Amino acid sequence: MNNPGPATINPGLHSLIVIARLLDYPTQDLQDAAPAMLDIIDTETRLPVAQRQALMQFIQQLQTAILLDIQADYVETFERGRALSLLLFEHVHGESRARGQAMVDLLQQYRQAGLELSARELPDYIPLYLEYLATRPQDEAAQGLGDVYPILALLSARLQERGKAYHLLFDALLGMINIQPDMAGLRQQAAAEARDDTPAAMDAVWEEEMVNFVDDQGASCPSQMPLPQATRRTTTHTLHFQEPTHVTP
Repeated sequence: MNNPGPATINPGLHSLIVIARLLDYPTQDLQDAAPAMLDIIDTETRLPVAQRQALMQFIQQLQTAILLDIQADYVETFERGRALSLLLFEHVHGESRARGQAMVDLLQQYRQAGLELSARELPDYIPLYLEYLATRPQDEAAQGLGDVYPILALLSARLQERGKAYHLLFDALLGMINIQPDMAGLRQQAAAEARDDTPAAMDAVWEEEMVNFVDDQGASCPSQMPLPQATRRTTTHTLHFQEPTHVTP
């Protein structure tokens, strides 16, 4: 996302930028930014102490881990199957036509706020949505999180069921707006779901999309085959951190 400048980020919402970074594909820049992220989370008074500490421990673990290992874990977590897709409308509209209109509406919302996306960015990518919310007044940002809290809660439950510490990031987003969903019920729902990240499940999705592509086009070309949904991630975001002294709780 191309921001007019660092001043567009609400000083009280730097924690949303931190979580956006942590939900994006891990890079060396992410590990290098760990000290600044720790300082920001340490001042996030909307979260209880225990939750802040858990989030800070998560950041510290990412900072000291082998980069290739955390990249592999990220891909395994978010890029195999649709259940843990980081695209909001995947969980609302799936592949229906309504998804396209929802994308257009959200893109218009970004533009009205003075923000422009690059050609490769999908507006419903959760880290991008969080970056947008970080530029809004706090009550508007809270409303924006509240609008998608069922998705955030379900993703947390699915991550917990799969033993992935990334659930802490979604828990933190819910904690910032003081929403406490029925996580026990959601975890039961997640446990009952058929896994969509197994090789067999992913092959089935690939075959289905390939068939649909042939039906739509009348012919297929290997260089034009559609990619599985899980691979449609962009990594073009540039998120900046100010010095900790500039952060206000």
